[in-house]
Amino acid sequence: MNATAVPPDLPAATTPAVALDDGPAPAAAPDQRIAALRLRIDEIDNAIIRLWQERAAISQEVGATRVASGGTRLVLSREREILDRFRTALGADGTQLALLILRAGRGRL
Repeated sequence: MNATAVPPDLPAATTPAVALDDGPAPAAAPDQRIAALRLRIDEIDNAIIRLWQERAAISQEVGATRVASGGTRLVLSREREILDRFRTALGADGTQLALLILRAGRGRL
């Protein structure tokens, strides 16, 4: 898998529960449309939280295994790969997001 590929086991971001490209909503239904869109946002947020927690736990296990086998707690080249991947995909905000994600898995430096 290349650095920018989305793992196949992640839910498809292009298949929202609420169709987002239906064109303009009928004038009588904006509140319903907003409610449906907010529901989808909540679903996405829940998935992000679940994945964040899973990733942090896996990262902590990697670090503990590395230290237990005599390695260092951090591998800076690996962190650089992750920062680069997020920056390439998301721009400057991606770098900030990656820093938060990395800290969740390894703790503060």
